[in-house]
Amino acid sequence: MQKKLSISLVASFLLATTNLFSAQNLETITVTSATKTTQSIKDVTSNVDVITAQEIEERKFTTVVEALNTLPGISFVSNGGMGNTSSVFLRGMDSKRILVLIDGVKYQDPSNTSGAAFSHLMISDIERIEVIKGAQSSVWGADASAGVINIITKEAKNGVHVNFNSEFGSFQTKKYGMSVSNKTDKYSVKLSADRILTDGFSSQTPFGDRVDDYEKDGYRNTTVNLKGSYNITDEDSINLSYHHINSFVEYDDWNAPNANLHSDNESNLYSLGYNKNYKNHNIKLKYDISEFEKKELEATNSWQVRDYNGKVKLLDLTDNISYFDKDSLLIGFSHEKTEVDYIKGNNATNKDDNTNKAIYITNTNYLGDFAITESLRRDDYSNFGSKYTGKIGVKYNVNEDLSFNANYGTAYNAPNIINILNPWGISNPDLEPEKIKGFDISSTYKDFTLTYFKNKIDNLMNWQSSKYVNIDGTSTIEGYEAKYSKLIIEDLLLNLNYTYLSAKDSQERELARRPKNQVGFGVDYYGISNLHFNINGQYIGERYDGANKTGRETGNYTLWNSVINYEINKTFSTYLKVDNIFNKYYQTIDGYATAQRSAYVGLKANF
Repeated sequence: MQKKLSISLVASFLLATTNLFSAQNLETITVTSATKTTQSIKDVTSNVDVITAQEIEERKFTTVVEALNTLPGISFVSNGGMGNTSSVFLRGMDSKRILVLIDGVKYQDPSNTSGAAFSHLMISDIERIEVIKGAQSSVWGADASAGVINIITKEAKNGVHVNFNSEFGSFQTKKYGMSVSNKTDKYSVKLSADRILTDGFSSQTPFGDRVDDYEKDGYRNTTVNLKGSYNITDEDSINLSYHHINSFVEYDDWNAPNANLHSDNESNLYSLGYNKNYKNHNIKLKYDISEFEKKELEATNSWQVRDYNGKVKLLDLTDNISYFDKDSLLIGFSHEKTEVDYIKGNNATNKDDNTNKAIYITNTNYLGDFAITESLRRDDYSNFGSKYTGKIGVKYNVNEDLSFNANYGTAYNAPNIINILNPWGISNPDLEPEKIKGFDISSTYKDFTLTYFKNKIDNLMNWQSSKYVNIDGTSTIEGYEAKYSKLIIEDLLLNLNYTYLSAKDSQERELARRPKNQVGFGVDYYGISNLHFNINGQYIGERYDGANKTGRETGNYTLWNSVINYEINKTFSTYLKVDNIFNKYYQTIDGYATAQRSAYVGLKANF
């Protein structure tokens, strides 16, 4: 009854007014992550959210997690301030079940038990962030059981362009960035670099204590992006990309707020691709390398790991065949090798690797006002055998205002090498992949969308008795998402979203650290020349630090933030950003601090 009441109240509020303005023209937004082909977002059957360059620019996000946290169905928890471990939940499924890509290249560290290191992803020259929700293994393979997040960096524009930005603010935070690009009819190249430094605050702080009573935990991050392309002929081109992240983070041990621990992290993503257009074929061949290294500088004991190294090498060939008017058939082949090695605090070493060969197809048909997409994939793992996954999605555009879509897919989440080796306890070579069945159905009327989703997980992997094991039974995660965007009066834009989540294991125990209710809100005002005002916030409902409502309750709070942007002239702009305006005290994980009220001022220049 309580669930029905919550949904009813939010839906009634969101539908209280009629549509006057569509905040985003769906014809102009394209995505590439749903089927590995370029599609208009209005033709995608999957549930998709896109954070655009305009939203990133206006909201002045610092981290990717900060941007993702504005979307329905996404929440996060963190072990302290910037750079400390962050876990992102997509529809209640945690980071290790989310495939994260940067320009289509895997940012998935096989030596990290938690999946992608979200804590080191800064907002650096990003064009858009695509979030594809639901089981996507039939397109992308393992790691995509909850969905896919593809961070797409900006392309070079015609001519020569140079941009600079800087920001200063609370916690002695300093940000600097620059980009330079050139594009002609024959080639394009763009280089960007961003640097952030902050003194931060104590990451481990007992609940109720002031962070000022303990030492500070600082953070440094350097992010470099390089993209280039060359048109050999009108039908042939090559492209390359390189993404580098180097970070140094200070952190505390559990119940030791004055500990002085450090880690040094580096990731390098390389991609080289060749594109060929021939008649109705678009053929792409690419080779990606993802390298990760993490050094725990104070690790000296046999149960600690001092140096982690992970590498993923992927060779991928696709042929997207167009037929009839708009229909397409994508056929793909891939070969992936994953490697992990580590050194423990006592200098003991270990390493392992595995390979995966895959074949996959995705077919898309447009039948009048219907769009239908079917995907099928076979993966052959050297250590797990063969895995088959499939997905079907349907979208029906009734008219310009009303549409429906539904998706059903199977997925799996394979344990990575570090889960099996388990340098902190007992190795478990018998660990099996999780099996997932996912379903969602949505309806969109004008600027309001309501979605129901449900995921069932078998063989759930969990830490138990010093090793990772598969849990018998079926865990169930289900809920609702609602989102609404509307120009309520001239120059005043309202954005609202709501998420209800029920996440339970096979014993009907509620999973930890997932809020049951979550509301996001924002108002933008553009009525004064060269000036933009934004106020935004989030309500987090009931949430507990332990499973089945145990541990400290870490929810039931509301945060308010604001941004003021001012365009000085065509070259220069400035802004003021204030987070946690009312200085709300809260923790997302018991015993780990969050930022108090903080303010930042920045300057940008475009040439």
